Amino acid sequence: MIKTLLAGAVLLSTTATSAFAATDITWWHAMGGELGDKVNEIAKNFNDSQDQYHVTPVYKGTYPETMTAAIAAFRAGKQPDIVQVYEVGTATMMAAEGAIKPVYKLMQDSGVDFDPSDYLQAVTGYYTDTDGHMLSLPFNSSTPILYYNKDEFDKAGIDGAPKTWQDVADDSKKVMENSDASCGFTTGWQSWVQLETFSAWHNVPFGTKQNGFGGLDTKFVFNGDLQKRHISDMAKWAKSGVFKYGGRQGDARPLFYSGECSMYMGSSASRASILANTKAKVGFAELPYYDDVKGAPQNTIIGGASLWVLSGKSDEEYKGVATFFKYLSSPEVQADWHQFTGYLPITTAAYELSKKQGYYEKNPGAEVAIQQMTKNPPTENSKGIRFGNFAQTRDIINGELEQVWSGNKSAEAALDDAVDKGNTILRKFEKAHQ
Repeated sequence: MIKTLLAGAVLLSTTATSAFAATDITWWHAMGGELGDKVNEIAKNFNDSQDQYHVTPVYKGTYPETMTAAIAAFRAGKQPDIVQVYEVGTATMMAAEGAIKPVYKLMQDSGVDFDPSDYLQAVTGYYTDTDGHMLSLPFNSSTPILYYNKDEFDKAGIDGAPKTWQDVADDSKKVMENSDASCGFTTGWQSWVQLETFSAWHNVPFGTKQNGFGGLDTKFVFNGDLQKRHISDMAKWAKSGVFKYGGRQGDARPLFYSGECSMYMGSSASRASILANTKAKVGFAELPYYDDVKGAPQNTIIGGASLWVLSGKSDEEYKGVATFFKYLSSPEVQADWHQFTGYLPITTAAYELSKKQGYYEKNPGAEVAIQQMTKNPPTENSKGIRFGNFAQTRDIINGELEQVWSGNKSAEAALDDAVDKGNTILRKFEKAHQ
């Protein structure tokens, strides 16, 4: 009798556990270190806030590694519910027909409240289709800004940051003559900052078809007169020491940390790292522009990544993803993420909450990225870029620009060659997805 009762109790306990087990939601991401810890904290707080769903974050390596792993998993029928994909992977994800569930459809089907107008237009525009439907959820969005060494500027008698490219050249020379700096400026992510964002900031096209938003039959045109002028200027500055190349991605930051270069142009999300590693006082400003270009400055474009939902999951899992996305977009969560990481808040409410909390008063310069992104309503040239396999084209651009900085190639030849090689990649992508 006792054995029977015990067996019944065990069966009842097992049944109850199964009945009330939370639906597991798997989230693959590319956030390592402190950012990864923050992702884990966000997931834990969501899990603790309710008992229906359990989000499990899984770090899968770099952005390219994470996207590649997700594609391979989908083909094997073992895909996660959510995957974080960097912005240049947007066109590739869009072209993966049947592999994704668009966010706007996810929210509709799940019956979860969702208003696209709550999100910053400059951020969401990158992740919407031509009809304005949101395809993925912006998560960690950044934009390039200018960092400058206030101590070195003070020694050179310069009050405030440069506004134009001529100011950058003039201020660089003054700083090099009157401080310990041996170079004026350096840059991170040279394709993103000095060509992609540069084009948007000056309201000139980077490619045809609304920078790729209008279809796969697009072509690169970043070898226009203005882009050639700019890269030619940078080549002259590289020769004179005003500009020093420090490598791809964020590799040039140490040149700024050490004071060797008095200015650095890079991601707004580098704020925490720069403040932690630079002994001098740091200033924050908008990117410089050519003041003889009509319409400049326009607005900058985003980098970072968004969250894509993969197909092949149950309705209950999708309801959990939608619920999590609503939580992730809440003002409190977004404001905390923005303030901790330096990434942009994705909603107007999170921006307003950060203002109300006095974050920008306590952290001068933290608002520059948002002001720069929202300076003007985005145009066809400044909404962003959307090209298939663009990571490959970025590698080509990086290689060609390195030829310019070393004096082995002219700006005109390098950009023309980069456009030709990039267009070959576009045609292969177009053919594969027709």
